[in-house]
Amino acid sequence: MGKKRQKLVLPPELPPDVPDDEIEVSPEDVQFVQENSEYAGLFSKLDTHSITKHVSRVADANEDALESLYEKRLRKKLENDKGKEKSTLEVDPVDALPVKTLDGQLIYRRAKESKEAEVESKEGVSVSEDPALVKLTKAEKRLKQKKLRKEAKKQSKEEVVQTPQPQDQVLDEVKKDLTAEEESEKKKYKLAELGTALLADPESNIKHLKEMLEISKDGDSAIVTLGLKSLLAVFKDIIPGYRIRLPTEKEQEMKVSKTVKKMRFYESTLLSTYKSYVQKLIALQKHPVYKRVAVRCLCTLLAAVPHFNFRESLLTAVMTNIISQDDVVRKLCCATVKSLFTDEGKHDGEATLEAVKMIAELVKANNCQLHPDSVEVLLSLSFDEDLGKSEKSDMDKRAKNKKSKKRKVSDEPNQITDNERKKTRKEMMLKTREEVNADFKAASSGQDPQERRRMQTQTLAAVFQIFFRILKHAIQPSSEASPVSGASRSHPLLDPCLNGIGKFSHLIDLDFMADLMHCLRKLAGNGSKLGDSSGKASCQLSVSERLRCCIVAFKVMKNNLDALNIDLQEFFVQFYNLILEYRPGRDDGEVLAEALKIMLCDDRQHDMQRAAAFIKRLATFSLCFGSAESMAALVTVKHLLMKNVKCRNLLENDAGGGSVAGAISKYQPHVMDPNLSGALASVLWELNLLMKHYHPSVSAIASSISTMHTSNNQVYHSHVSPQQAYLELSQENKSFAPSTDTKRATNKKRRGNDYVPFKVGTDLDLMGQTDVNEIRKKLSEHFLLLRDIQENERLRSEFERTKMSLNLYESYKNQKKRKTR
Repeated sequence: MGKKRQKLVLPPELPPDVPDDEIEVSPEDVQFVQENSEYAGLFSKLDTHSITKHVSRVADANEDALESLYEKRLRKKLENDKGKEKSTLEVDPVDALPVKTLDGQLIYRRAKESKEAEVESKEGVSVSEDPALVKLTKAEKRLKQKKLRKEAKKQSKEEVVQTPQPQDQVLDEVKKDLTAEEESEKKKYKLAELGTALLADPESNIKHLKEMLEISKDGDSAIVTLGLKSLLAVFKDIIPGYRIRLPTEKEQEMKVSKTVKKMRFYESTLLSTYKSYVQKLIALQKHPVYKRVAVRCLCTLLAAVPHFNFRESLLTAVMTNIISQDDVVRKLCCATVKSLFTDEGKHDGEATLEAVKMIAELVKANNCQLHPDSVEVLLSLSFDEDLGKSEKSDMDKRAKNKKSKKRKVSDEPNQITDNERKKTRKEMMLKTREEVNADFKAASSGQDPQERRRMQTQTLAAVFQIFFRILKHAIQPSSEASPVSGASRSHPLLDPCLNGIGKFSHLIDLDFMADLMHCLRKLAGNGSKLGDSSGKASCQLSVSERLRCCIVAFKVMKNNLDALNIDLQEFFVQFYNLILEYRPGRDDGEVLAEALKIMLCDDRQHDMQRAAAFIKRLATFSLCFGSAESMAALVTVKHLLMKNVKCRNLLENDAGGGSVAGAISKYQPHVMDPNLSGALASVLWELNLLMKHYHPSVSAIASSISTMHTSNNQVYHSHVSPQQAYLELSQENKSFAPSTDTKRATNKKRRGNDYVPFKVGTDLDLMGQTDVNEIRKKLSEHFLLLRDIQENERLRSEFERTKMSLNLYESYKNQKKRKTR
């Protein structure tokens, strides 16, 4: 008999390795070890590696047999775990907490199945078995089919019961509205968070710009407007003070530092987001809902950062809306363009030149049929006073240098070598100066004066191109200017054009002065020549526009008095005839007063016949029209009589005007030329009627004029201009009530001979103070009644709302009860 084989026994399983960080030691254990350190020294000397090797060793064992034994052990363990899971039920963690093993696994406690479940398993209906593997009997199949039919009927009944009712629809809509409001509030808070983060640290949070732009693409109009305004505030704050230039391909291939990479990423992200934002604004301005918001954002950006990229697209968008029919949009764009013209330090005049050129293109494309605001913005331009003089002085210096050089060459033909040396020295000096100037320009932040002069000359040329185009359009006959049948002959741009010519007349080139005066002369005569009795005119202008043409001609003449020698007789003739065509309600009285001041009162010595003609016509004019126009005319008459002593013979009562009658012995009031009217042969009988005028100021100045003596040769100075007199009396006429007491008026006439402005009495303030308490009482009762009506309406609307909410709540409760059943 051989030796019996020993049965292999596997060593027990070792506990899992746990890292030292996960081992939790209580302070009591630490204290115990520290107190008994003599006994704990044994554990520090243990060799765990050799112990584990000794424990896990199996003597005289084959490796294949050991592997098979280990596999059997794992199988048994897995089978035991499955059996436990089948025979037991997992307990809820709320009832019993799980146990954590040494290896970190959580083991949930399980309980044994009840006896009923064991009986069912014995009968053959196992819970864990797959029903597809079990064969059912006929009776079981019938029962199963009946159950399925019953369940289908129940589901059909529930579907019938759960048909949507109007109350349910209302509830669903309310829920949707609530969710939409919550989402909009979240988006608003998100915009606020992103904007504050960007303003706090734009370089590190530059990616938030794209998120804000995505939120602004929402379908809700409130979110869109809020997003656009938030982006506008952020861009205004973080846009740098220079124009961004993206790196080229070669520059991108070069190795750069981290700071340069970060700056490039920041600038590229900012530029791309800004571009998409500007494109979105340009697209949204076509929608009527977002038009005003988009235009406001565009105008704000253009006014705040005109030096930055995409200025051309902003400027084109603003200039297209400057001719808009919407008053708000048009005024906003005009204010932005004016700010561009006044603040040229931000863009060095480049944006000004571009804007003026765009206005010129708009005037040309629309055939001068635009709103006056589009050309009035040009009046806010400012130019240097020595703009035209500097170029002439440079040309004169160059010509003098050439002449001096020629003289020197002719006087010293023998000193060629010395001149050559001097030339080389001068060339070297010029080169060094040019280099120094170039370095100075690069270092200095200010604009080059030559560049500024060049920009201003181009801008001025574009401005006068606009003005001359408008004048040419106004002069054209109706057949050429309006080829379409039924087209109106209006000149909306003529008034701002004439104002602009009067403002910048000192900058007009003298070569164009004759053509300009010819145009103004033709417009003042309404396109017809003097003495043309046919009445046909090539252009149809109002009296105010023709008067303004005469004013502009005199302004041009006054500003260029040294260089011009032009006779203004025709403008006096036109003005003499326009006084009779004036109508107070139709024409502007301020323009007439300005014409009287500039043409007759501004320190100009007039011919005696012309002065007498204007005195007589203005006296006649003051009889026919209102008190303000009469006052301006009489102030002008008094001024002319003070300056022209011989014209005071018109105040005499003799037939024929006293001692001075002139070459013409009879007064001819219907003659067009004032020099041929013979006014010196007439008498100012109109003053006798004007002294009885209903307005005391007019009667006072008429009496002061009538008392002027011919013997006194002293020249008086008038302190009141026709414009001031017109404005004062036009303001007083709003609250003026003519008095019926004639004695007071005669006493005022006797007292003073000078111009005394009328002061309104306090009688108007005392009117209507009777029964004030009754009026207050009735008004209080009326407004109390209105307040009660409004309060009743508010209470009724609240009652309807509460009633509707209660009905909805009852329907919701009924629906919930049906579902629970």
